[in-house]
Amino acid sequence: MRLNKVFAVFIGICAFLIITLTFSAESFAKRNIYKFGGGPAGGTFQFMAGGIATYGPVKAIKEFRVLAGASAGSVENLRSVNSGKYAMGVVYSGHVFLGKNGMLKNDPKKYNDVLAVSYFYGAPAQLVVRADSGIKSAKQLVGKKVGVGNAGSGAYANCDMFFNHLGIWDKIERNAMGYNDAATAFNNRQLDAFWLFTAFPSGAVIMAAQTNDIALVDLGADAEKSGFIKKYPYFSKLSVPAGTYKGVNYDTPSFQDSCLWVANSKVPADVIYKLLSLIYTDEGLAHMRNVKKTAKAMSIKDGIKGIVTSMHPGAIKFWKEKGILK
Repeated sequence: MRLNKVFAVFIGICAFLIITLTFSAESFAKRNIYKFGGGPAGGTFQFMAGGIATYGPVKAIKEFRVLAGASAGSVENLRSVNSGKYAMGVVYSGHVFLGKNGMLKNDPKKYNDVLAVSYFYGAPAQLVVRADSGIKSAKQLVGKKVGVGNAGSGAYANCDMFFNHLGIWDKIERNAMGYNDAATAFNNRQLDAFWLFTAFPSGAVIMAAQTNDIALVDLGADAEKSGFIKKYPYFSKLSVPAGTYKGVNYDTPSFQDSCLWVANSKVPADVIYKLLSLIYTDEGLAHMRNVKKTAKAMSIKDGIKGIVTSMHPGAIKFWKEKGILK
């Protein structure tokens, strides 16, 4: 009799667990999943996407989930967000502009379903060489081995655009690779230079400076003299401050693009509004800065900085409420 009671209790517990787990699984399955395209592992893009996806209040949302996904970078994210493969992504403002107007290289398609959500940070061009190389201009890279960024990344696309504008793209030995791989190759003297298009300080440049005496090339002068910034007005001037990297004790003029959070036009407005409402708080921004110091550029005040294309309805509602949009 006693065994029967124990067995009955055991069966009851099992039934309860089955019902509970089934209910939980069904509830989980009903949550919409929105994938957020980041970038290569270890890159700033991936940290930004991952920062949003892993923020506690975002993870606690019952109606939907956000999952960060790796990608080659800006151009791939543009295409993936437009197609709906990713609901959101990190894309340079310039690529959103070029894509919207059918101006991407060898790609006349117009990417009209990619809408801006907010500004993340400014990403400047950086060109690393050895201090004793004598290279003072990108034009002096002719015949050199150069790391130009991952194929499909914003770094690669912008390097392609800039070096073609200068007439040197087909005159260098191009090596398509990520920043850390480029720094390693540079340290092993397999590269004469490597190009980055990312916030500073870059871990890859820091790594290169630990092994080599490095220099940064004045890309601002190249861009100004060649008319590059006039041709592509979404770029803005800036300098990498002296002391950012070991041994580089001078300001280095360059140009930058704005790194944006974008979303597919079909993502519901309330989803974007909800995410902005959670991330753009003191706690949310502190979390993003903790994930990556680059996020110190994020603020309510600069929320739409660098955006030159159409915005998502959920973002428009949020930024109007904050008084940033009229």
